[in-house]
Amino acid sequence: MDIVPAMENMALLFQSLDDVTRLRILALLLEEDELCVCYLVAVLQLPQSTVSRQLAILKNAGWLKDRREGVWIHYSINRSLGAIQQFLVPVLRNFLPATEAARADLERLKKLPREGAAVLAAPR
Repeated sequence: MDIVPAMENMALLFQSLDDVTRLRILALLLEEDELCVCYLVAVLQLPQSTVSRQLAILKNAGWLKDRREGVWIHYSINRSLGAIQQFLVPVLRNFLPATEAARADLERLKKLPREGAAVLAAPR
């Protein structure tokens, strides 16, 4: 068995957690079943390009899956996580919601309308 690809995958996994925005996204998606990119943009108060780039990194590392619905892309936690990710999910569930940033993000999410996502726009 070649151990190098396994180590590279492990490095990719841990690198995916080395960003505050990505941790904020994970915190939101661990609380919600699924969120549209437009909601993540509104809650995180970041440009759509930034949010999309961070989502791609998390998806590439295996944390997320996406689903297209018309022009909307919805993200959720991948239910087929690897062993290390399965080990880390309870840790993330316990510690991320306790952060000030995650609490503020969840409060902003609660205030957003759940219908008519098209009205949501990135801050200018």
